This record gives sequence, C-alpha cells and structure tokens, in this order.
Amino acid sequence: MKKIAIYGKGGIGKSTVTSNLSAALSERFRVMQIGCDPKADSTSNLTGGRLCPTVLDSIKEKGGDVKLGDVVLEGYNGVLCVEAGGPTPGIGCAGLGIISAFKKLEELCAYEIHKPDIVLYDVLGDVVCGGFAMPMRGGYADNVFIVTSGEAMALFAARNISLAVENFSSRGYAKYSGIILNSRNVKDERELVEKLAADTNSEIVSHISRSHYVQLAEEQGKTVIEAFPDCEIAAEYRALADSLISLCGIREQAVAV
Repeated sequence: MKKIAIYGKGGIGKSTVTSNLSAALSERFRVMQIGCDPKADSTSNLTGGRLCPTVLDSIKEKGGDVKLGDVVLEGYNGVLCVEAGGPTPGIGCAGLGIISAFKKLEELCAYEIHKPDIVLYDVLGDVVCGGFAMPMRGGYADNVFIVTSGEAMALFAARNISLAVENFSSRGYAKYSGIILNSRNVKDERELVEKLAADTNSEIVSHISRSHYVQLAEEQGKTVIEAFPDCEIAAEYRALADSLISLCGIREQAVAV
C-alpha cells in the first residue's frame, strides 16, 4: 500500500486535482481518498455530488458503535471515499479532528479490510499545525506533493508546507516529492512556480492547465475523468497519475487492478 498526501492552500483546486487523480489511478489500482478538510467535500466529485458522512460526525452520533460502512463510501470506479470532517464552527480544533478520524480508521481496520493499493490524503495546507501535519508523520504518508498556482498566497502556503515536510523528513517520515502546478493563468506563472521548486529543492511534476471542462464536470458532481474522459484535461490528469506512479515507485504488477 502506497500512501500519498496532497497538500495545498484552500481554494487552489487541491481537491479537484486529488479527486481527478483518484479517478485516473482507479483505472489501474484500488484507491482510497481521505479528505482532511473541515468542509468535508474532498470526495464529492467521486460520489455524484453527495457528501460522505464524516468520521467525526459518525463518532458524535454513534460513539463506539461506528461501523466501517458508516464512514467509507464507494464512489466512481470503486474509489473508496472517506471524509475526516471537523468540529462545530467556532468550537474545537480541526487539526485534532483529523487525528481522531485517523485513529478511528485504524481502530476499524479500514486499510486491512478494504486493502487499497494507494491511499490519497487531501489535506488543507493554509496552516500546517500538528493535526494538519498528521499525514506527514507517524508513518501515514510515504510521499507528499504540493498543489499550487502562481498566486502569491498559494506560493506562500506551498513554501510553508515544504518547510514542514522537510522538518518531518529529517525524522524519517514522508518524503517531499514534488509540486503540482494547477494553473490559474497568472502572469509568469510557470516561472514563479519553477522558482519555488528551485528554492525548495524540488521540481514541477505536472502542469494542469486551466480548463472549462473542470467546472462543467463539477456541475454534474463528477471528475473530468468520468464526465469527459477523452478531453485534453483528462489526459493531463492521467499524465499526473503516471508521474506519481513513477516517483512513488508503485509497481503495477504487484497490485490488484
């Protein structure tokens, strides 16, 4: 099982990238996507627009009676969808919510029962506190990728995330494996992100173009891979999947398709 964390600033299109990546990978692997954002909408484009019951809400409602089927929903092409959830707005810590959700998934033996080949964590990266850094540490993720555009705040968040990964990698935790440029058509965008990559000893592993097909697909509650499988942007997401397979050392012959 290969565990990959996708980080990025809120609103940068991180969940769109992650869900399309899950859909592309599902053509060759068994995939689980875990949304680590209090909004709990990471997987909605894999489930026809439906929101998954969150792990935290299920714990609140059912206490110790939570079953695996309560928190894992099968989405497009068999992608296993999980949303960690968050506390009531203004009450509690979203980071601690992620920690609680991870512990519950382990308690329910989610990975052993569903046997995903690849687990993708979709993680909000505006603030890399202990809870939001959880996927980087404790053996949860093997590789970390950062989604950014050329916008100033997205680059600022990406730089902070890279520093957090560097701190954890020195302890033998997740490896910082590259930057995914999700284009917003900012002036000199490629050059700005290339500078970030150079400054953080990394590289741009994929450049996802801005496309109206993304919005059209999301209006249907779908990924581009599902709604418009033959369009150019779908090919870019599949190319991203190829890059991650290579960079993360995922062996197709060793997994169940």
